[in-house]
Amino acid sequence: MTFNGLNQTYVKVDNINLYCEYDLNDKPLLLLIHGFASSTYTFRRIIPLLQKHYSILAVDLPGFGKSEKPITYIYSFQNYAGLLLECLRKFGFSSTSIVAHSMGGQIALNMALIAPEKINKLILLCSSGYLKPARKPLIYCSYLPFFEKFVHYYVRRKDVKHHLSNVFFDQTLINDELIQEFGKPLAEKGFYQALIRLLRHREGDLLPQQLKEIKVPTLLIWGEEDRVVPVEVGKRLVRDLPDAQLITVEKTGHLITEERPDLVFQNILMHTI
Repeated sequence: MTFNGLNQTYVKVDNINLYCEYDLNDKPLLLLIHGFASSTYTFRRIIPLLQKHYSILAVDLPGFGKSEKPITYIYSFQNYAGLLLECLRKFGFSSTSIVAHSMGGQIALNMALIAPEKINKLILLCSSGYLKPARKPLIYCSYLPFFEKFVHYYVRRKDVKHHLSNVFFDQTLINDELIQEFGKPLAEKGFYQALIRLLRHREGDLLPQQLKEIKVPTLLIWGEEDRVVPVEVGKRLVRDLPDAQLITVEKTGHLITEERPDLVFQNILMHTI
């Protein structure tokens, strides 16, 4: 059991061991999807608030956190989306609302595009958007023997505290625990192999015409000081998604679940209940 009181288990989906944290009851289900180079830890400050009103299912995506990091998996958003839809089925759920952060937002949007009847509401926190597919030179280089060493150097050339300073507006919130937890993936060899495959197989974010097909009610919550995914992306998404609203939060960066957990929780509650 986690420090939030969630149960822990591994679920085998498409031959991949997925690490899941859950608290399932008779309340509406929320599926939590983390972002790039992250894990279920992203949601640690909002889970205790959400548990009073929802069943919770949080999953570490393949390649990240405690989930398996297979070198044969195609790390695309469509595959991630299909995997999570199958994971829901294995837990016995036919539908869910989704809270997704950063890259997780693209996965959630893909789920809504693939299986709209299974997605009740979307809450996207500083979601990625409008990024193009990997460029061919990068794809070619990713097959070279030394590429993993290059990626390892590129990621590790700056320490974890520096990376965190880029996702927080309030720098005083960065402490030793955060540095330790967010630094864990960088110490795993499997992480870099998965990262390379994610870069290689990135199909690009959903196009405007695809976004316009998504009718699921969507709430976008954005930090106005987000330096990773600028709030302009949110303003563009709210125009392209047919049933969306955008809330922007001043003096807040990319890791909005850490800086504004109560605000995020209250808006999730208003959007879904």
